[in-house]
Amino acid sequence: MAAPTLSVVIPVHDEAAHLPTTVAALVAAVEESGFLADVVVVDDGSSDGSAAVAQRALAGRLPLQVVTQPNRGRFEARRAGLERARGEHVLLLDGRVRVRPGSLAHVERRLAAGEVVWTADVRIDVGGNPFATFQNVLTEIAWRDYFERPRALSFDESDFDRYPKGTTCFFAPRELVVAAVHAFASRYADTRDANDDTPLLRWVSARERIHLSPDFGCEYTARGTLGSFLRHSVHRGTVFLDGHGRRESRFFPLAVASFPVTAGVALACLARPRSLRAVVLATSAGAAAIALRTRRSRSEVVTVAGLAPVWAAAFAVGLWRGLVLQLAHRARG
Repeated sequence: MAAPTLSVVIPVHDEAAHLPTTVAALVAAVEESGFLADVVVVDDGSSDGSAAVAQRALAGRLPLQVVTQPNRGRFEARRAGLERARGEHVLLLDGRVRVRPGSLAHVERRLAAGEVVWTADVRIDVGGNPFATFQNVLTEIAWRDYFERPRALSFDESDFDRYPKGTTCFFAPRELVVAAVHAFASRYADTRDANDDTPLLRWVSARERIHLSPDFGCEYTARGTLGSFLRHSVHRGTVFLDGHGRRESRFFPLAVASFPVTAGVALACLARPRSLRAVVLATSAGAAAIALRTRRSRSEVVTVAGLAPVWAAAFAVGLWRGLVLQLAHRARG
C-alpha cells in the first residue's frame, strides 16, 4: 500500500526566531510517521529573512516550496500555500508551533478508522513568561470542559463551541480544507482582520467530525513583550467579533453585551476620572477570583490579576475596532 501523502502549509510573517525549532519538531514528527510529506512555506511579507531561515532549516530534510507575497495576512497566505499543496492531506501549521512527538503517527493510525479531521491539543509554553501565563490561564478557563480532563473526543456543529479548536495546527483532507477556504466569508473587507479559525472550522464540522486528543498536540510560543501582548490582544478582540458576533456562536450574547458594558465604563471614567482606579481594581479582583475558583497557583493568580485590566482594555479596543470595520464594510457593499 502506498504511503499517505501530506503537505504541510506554514504561513510566516517575521517568524525567523521560531522557525528552526518549528521545523525540527515537524521533521521529527514526520519521520516517526508513515506520511510521505512535503512543506510549503508562504512568506507573507516578512522583513526578518523568514523564508531563508526555513530553507536552511529544511535543506535536504523534506521537499520544500517557498512562496513569497506582500503582507496579506494568515488566511491569504494559507490560501496561497494550499494552491501549491499536492498531498492527499494537509497540515496547517503556524510558524511558532512545535508539533509534539508521536502526533502525526497517531493521526496516521486513526485514518483507517475514518478519523480524518484533527485539531491539535495546543499547550502554551509558559516558560516564565507572564504574558504566556495569562494567555494559558485564560485559554484553560474558557475551555475547562476539555482542559480539566484532556481525553480523546470528537465534535460536530451541534457541540462546536464546547471544545477548544483552531487552525494553528490542523490536519484534514486537502480537498476539504480547500473547499472550506473557498466557502469562507469574513465580515471585514481586509482578511488580515478576519477570524480565520472559527467560521472555517464551523463549516468543516458541519461535514466531518473534528477530532481532538492529547495524542495529537503541539506547543505554542506566546508573545513575550508588553507591546506585542497589547497588539495581539487588540487583534484578538477584532477577530473575536468576526468569529463569534454571529448568532450560531454560544458567545454571541457576550459579544453583543460587551458594547454597552464597555461604552458605559468608558463614559463613567470620562465623567469621573477617579473612577478609573475603581474599574482597574474591580477588574483585577474579578479576574483573581475566577482564577482562584479554578484552582490556579498563587503566581498564576497574581499574574492574571495584574494583566487582566490591560488585556481587557486592549481586547475592548479590538472589539470596537471590529465593529467600525464591519459597519464600514457594509456601507461600501
